[in-house]
Parts: sequence; C-alpha cells; structure tokens
Amino acid sequence: MDNENLPKHIAIIMDGNRRWAKKRSLPVALGHKEGAKTLEKIVRYANTIGIKYITVYAFSTENWKRTEEEVSSLMNLFQSYLDDYSKRADSENIKVKIIGNREGLSEKMKKSIEKCMERTKENTGITFNIALNYGGRDEIVNAVKEIAEEVKNNEIKVEDIEEQTISEHLYTKFQPDPDLLIRTSGEMRLSGFLAWQLVYTEFLFIEKLWPDFDEKDLDEAIKIYQNRNRKFGAK
Repeated sequence: MDNENLPKHIAIIMDGNRRWAKKRSLPVALGHKEGAKTLEKIVRYANTIGIKYITVYAFSTENWKRTEEEVSSLMNLFQSYLDDYSKRADSENIKVKIIGNREGLSEKMKKSIEKCMERTKENTGITFNIALNYGGRDEIVNAVKEIAEEVKNNEIKVEDIEEQTISEHLYTKFQPDPDLLIRTSGEMRLSGFLAWQLVYTEFLFIEKLWPDFDEKDLDEAIKIYQNRNRKFGAK
C-alpha cells in the first residue's frame, strides 16, 4: 500500500448485518451490534493510517419502512452508541459529525447527536461522518431550498449559482468528495447514498458481510483504489 497515495475520503455502505445474523440463527439486533463493533474498529484503523474523512451509511430515509421492532432496536443502538462512543472518539482525536435529516428523530436522539458532535468538534484527526436518516435526493432538495431562500433574501443572485454553491449547502460542505466507495455484502447499487458527492468516486463492491470486514479488507480496498487510473472525465 502506497502511504503517499491514500484516499482522503472513504465512503462505506455497511451492508449485511441482518444476513450475518440470520446465517448464524441470531437475532437481527445482534447483527447490528456486531456491525457497530466493526465500524468502530475500522474508523480507529483509518484514523491510524492517515485517512482524513470517512462517511458511513448508518440509516437511510427508506429504512423507516422496516419493521417497527427493528427500527426501534436500531434507534436504541444508535443512541447508546453515540452516548458511549463520543468519549472514546474524543480520546482518540476523532471528530464525529452526524449528517442527515433530523426531522423524525426523537428529542433524546437529537440531544445525543448534539452532545457527541460538541464533545469532538475540536479534534484534529479523522472526520467521521455518520449518515443517519439520510437520503441523497433529500439532501439535494434541502440544499436547493436553502439556496432558494438566499436568492429570495437577495443574499445571492441566480446567475451566481454554480456547482460549488450546491456543494457548500450539502451536509458534507467544506469536505472533499469521497475518493473511494466501499459497499459490502455483494450488492451493487448506491441506495441513495451521497448522490451528488459520488460522481467521480471509485466504486468497490465486495462479497464479505459488514460484520466480517476488517483492517486487512480496508488495506486491500485501498490497494485496489491505488491501482486505478482516475481520469475525472479526461482521456
């Protein structure tokens, strides 16, 4: 692995928690808990090797369609994870940001989000974006509404709107777009993840289920990325 050519920003669709549990005849909730352990391990390792940003798809706007029992279990897991993890992230110099639409989240969850982000905001290591209640189209709609409001208030002219304007109104504003996207479990689709930001990202789809993903898998993904020729539309 070329440590001088690391991706600055890695995006991950953590797929396969439920399948991992079902293969072992375990409750789905245990699959999600194992996935959370894997996530913490991977973020810690990414921070150690010098990755600057990592964005993970934790819960989409479509995931509300799952059973009430699973959604409730996931939300409880997220909240306890944020409350507990913020302490470890702070000690490891990790900056945590929760991105997504907070409408529909409980007030308790919102407080946990704010507390976690506030505690780690001055950290200078990896920026760890957790996409919670996130949808790529929803993010773009939100950005358009904000820009429209600025035009309405004469803060910006219509003719001044360009790509950078939209980028600066996304949840990932002032961060570089992902260089590499990894999706586990063999599924080959984006599922609404970072619809604007992934236009020139290198995609890697792997068969391994997320709870089984480890540091060696991340190393291998980075090596594959480093062997690709990124042209950004040029010949």
